Amino acid sequence: MTTRKTLNLRDTSNAETPTLNKKGRGWKISDKRLDELHDRAREMRRFASPAHKALAERFAKADMGRYTFKRFAVVGSAIVDFNCHNLGMAIIIDEPDQDDAIAKRRDKSLESVGIRVMRIKAGDILENMDAVLERITAGMRMRIADKRERRFTHERAHPRNDNPRNDSPRNDSR
Repeated sequence: MTTRKTLNLRDTSNAETPTLNKKGRGWKISDKRLDELHDRAREMRRFASPAHKALAERFAKADMGRYTFKRFAVVGSAIVDFNCHNLGMAIIIDEPDQDDAIAKRRDKSLESVGIRVMRIKAGDILENMDAVLERITAGMRMRIADKRERRFTHERAHPRNDNPRNDSPRNDSR
């Protein structure tokens, strides 16, 4: 009789977020791991839950301009249910059988790089889609306002001089 191997998981409750690489992808993950993540995301798209399918269908019908949500997107070392790259916003659908410790670690790592995470229960999507869409729209508006305010603050702190005529002394003699 052979012994069965079991998978031992380490405690991630006080684990630190992944370190950033400051260039290229930004995350310190190997190409092999990245390929595995993309394969897993592809598999998740094929066998999506009813809540994922319903929300994806509504996003496909909606005209949100330049703000589009990609299903099961690989962001760093995590797979998020929906990701809007332009807003830096991720939507996570909480399924009943999900591990909370892993989800908290993923959320912590995403928020450390400036991605706002919105969590929505799968039951809410299936039961009251309009309220969920209102909540997502409100979150998008908040994120747009936050990004606009940060941009204006940055521009005030670091003014740039695009007009080359302003750099040289003006010659008013005619």
